Amino acid sequence: MNIVLAVGGNSLIIDPKKVTVGAQYEAARQTAEHIADLVKKGHKVVVVHGNGPQVGFILRRGEIAKNELHTVPLDSCVADTQGAIGYNLQMAIRNELLKQGLSKPVTTVVTQVVVDKNDPSFQKPTKPIGSFMDKEQAEFHQKNDNWDVVEDAGRGFRRVVASPEPKEILEISAIKALLGQDFTVVAVGGGGIPVLKNEDGSITGQEAVIDKDFAASLLAKEICADLFVISTAVEQVCINFGKPDQKALREITVAEAEQYIKEGHFAPGSMLPKIQAAIRYIQSSGKNALITNPENLGKALEGQTGTLIKP
Repeated sequence: MNIVLAVGGNSLIIDPKKVTVGAQYEAARQTAEHIADLVKKGHKVVVVHGNGPQVGFILRRGEIAKNELHTVPLDSCVADTQGAIGYNLQMAIRNELLKQGLSKPVTTVVTQVVVDKNDPSFQKPTKPIGSFMDKEQAEFHQKNDNWDVVEDAGRGFRRVVASPEPKEILEISAIKALLGQDFTVVAVGGGGIPVLKNEDGSITGQEAVIDKDFAASLLAKEICADLFVISTAVEQVCINFGKPDQKALREITVAEAEQYIKEGHFAPGSMLPKIQAAIRYIQSSGKNALITNPENLGKALEGQTGTLIKP
């Protein structure tokens, strides 16, 4: 099968107290073991990774070094993480394939994703990024860097940015061509580098954050993937999560998923966007989506675990 696999950026951080490049590579290697298993079984895989913590690291470095070096705009932060995380993943996947006796090409595509300049999120940014600030720092960035900032639950102030809908993946033809040549591809990292398309066809980078799962859903549609898989922290999606009557969902329909959304079972910023992304893909393709954790990918594909969402 052609599979699009969305992997969260937090899954590349095993221990929040150990976030060195070496530690992040080890996390990538553990994920790569399971991806290599899919490739060994004959599947063609496109990996879409998150980058929330890693973008936060870049922004924090910029804040610390602001008196010595230039700051990095958010679209460039996404590009930086696409390169760095893609490097870790493609090296780790290649090495894991070699361990299994396979010599297969793996590559990363720095991917730009078009967003609409009139997207409502640009008028009301809500996506928090970067580290906490005190009021003085927040006012400084508001005045000098034109940041939107909000107070976050009494813990300080944080910058908020737009999170527009992904509309078009500019490198889609390259991704398709690489799949056709039997590459395992890492693409649309962090949801893609957000760009605006101008009237003359040129593009301009935009400071925003695209939801990784929504972008992966669009990618799965565009390459006519046979299956869209979202890898997350839990083996199965649950309703009444964390309550005495918690129930794991093995197989549900889109209609059932939408009802669970109405009933408020899925938290915004956590499971909700994953379910919504799965629904989008299913409604556009008529095919299935699967949600599980990395270590159970193989079993989930064989129907033994995970949450399968069907039309």
